[in-house]
Amino acid sequence: MLRELFSFRLLQSQPRNNRYLILHLTWFAFFLTFVVWFNFAPLATTIKQDLGLTTAQIRTLLICNVALTVPARVIIGMLLDKYGPRITYSILLIFAAIPCTMFAFAQDFSTLVISRLLLGIVGAGFVIGIRMVAEWFPPKEIGLAEGIYGGWGNFGSAAAAFTLPTVAVGLAIFSGGESNWRLAIALTGIASAIYGVIYFFNVQDTPKGKVYQKPKRHGGMEVTSKRDFWFLLVMNVPLIGVLALLAWRLSTVGFLNANQLYTVWAALLGLYLFQAYKCWDVNKDLMTGRKRYPADDRYNFSQVAVLELTYIVNFGSELAVVSMLPAFFELTFGLSKAQAGMVAASYAFMNLMSRPGGGLISDKLGSRKWTMTVLTGGMGLGYFLMSGVTGNWFLPAAVILTMACSFFVQAGEGSTFAIVPLIKRRVTGQIAGNVGAYGNVGAVCYLTLYSLLPEGAVGSQIFFQTLGITGFTVAFLCAFFLKEPSGSFAEHHEGETEMKLPVETVSVTAEQQENNPIA
Repeated sequence: MLRELFSFRLLQSQPRNNRYLILHLTWFAFFLTFVVWFNFAPLATTIKQDLGLTTAQIRTLLICNVALTVPARVIIGMLLDKYGPRITYSILLIFAAIPCTMFAFAQDFSTLVISRLLLGIVGAGFVIGIRMVAEWFPPKEIGLAEGIYGGWGNFGSAAAAFTLPTVAVGLAIFSGGESNWRLAIALTGIASAIYGVIYFFNVQDTPKGKVYQKPKRHGGMEVTSKRDFWFLLVMNVPLIGVLALLAWRLSTVGFLNANQLYTVWAALLGLYLFQAYKCWDVNKDLMTGRKRYPADDRYNFSQVAVLELTYIVNFGSELAVVSMLPAFFELTFGLSKAQAGMVAASYAFMNLMSRPGGGLISDKLGSRKWTMTVLTGGMGLGYFLMSGVTGNWFLPAAVILTMACSFFVQAGEGSTFAIVPLIKRRVTGQIAGNVGAYGNVGAVCYLTLYSLLPEGAVGSQIFFQTLGITGFTVAFLCAFFLKEPSGSFAEHHEGETEMKLPVETVSVTAEQQENNPIA
């Protein structure tokens, strides 16, 4: 697979029906959504000084940045299963330009909050590509393919941290010699919108001749047993509860008064009840006994729940750490903003190989369950070690530790989504949406904790220790409750007798290998 992935001759053939080209176009779409989504953190201290914001307000904006991604990933997962990834991704990329520009030219805290909340929706783009890649690659290669998609796309946060402070300084010629953070941020949204148009005209949802499977009903997740229905309702509670937590946090910095806070909480309760009704509407035939799924059409929702917890501790912690790490290195080691952004980028930089590595290990080791367990445990240990980093450390040693911890975090993410597409194919979008949303549940919870901790070494130590404890806890749950998915290493997708890849692509591959063995 790796040989074909980097073969330019193969990429140039059958452009709209070539799975390797589709993978490249899709990870870059994800990359741009992450550049847009994380264009705030590397410029946070500059924005704080320019607009006269308090530390509490900056930390609140970091929470807002990941909050609406929670419901957005669930909703986009449903839209994705209904309309397909091509249309859904294109629209999201174009939409990103609106809140991005709004944030770039904001003059007050309220506008900053609203625009960062809307930018959280852009973070839901990850879910779309999971379904796109799953349609184009067989189960035996799904771990590596999804890992490349997620890892190379996730690198967008590192690219933002590494380049935006320098870009803002370079654009100072347009702002009287001062860092032009506004134009730097606006340009990321413009680039996203342009690529949305490019993506629409250069991809398709499935290989030629393959049918795009859709849920039988839309609006809520389809389950296959009565017990799983009640389990689904329980696991939906944190998705709403974390938004209630965010509303409380906004009230502590004066964005919401007491009456507005209670109104938001009441609206969130209504949202949960509406969501529960939609789940009932989709599954009412099952719950009333008018429908019974045959054994070969069932899936176990408890496996979705375990993966939701793994994504809390790996991707949730990554979002939180990426948001605070530039400031952590700046304050701990006395670095400049540009230097701190580049050093902090080492954490997300590991996405280039860690997430694909986690998927590849999951493909090759022969057990997706134990891959998940070991990587999650290693992540917990890494965070415990990071809790001991102080200004007395040798900076390169701190960077190496950060990168090592990052490997386990992002390899765990790759391992999670090596399993997600194998649970139940026709609801892959919704499963990916729910699992992905739980990553943001973790991020909001972690960042809320961080916002309440004291500044300095003590707060950072408690923060990293908390990440370590939750990592060890979920590793224990994986060891005892996660099950190996059926067909984990099959040659074909569920319900297929052949891969149905286009003959032209296969013949080009054979010709390419014969004429250019190095490719």
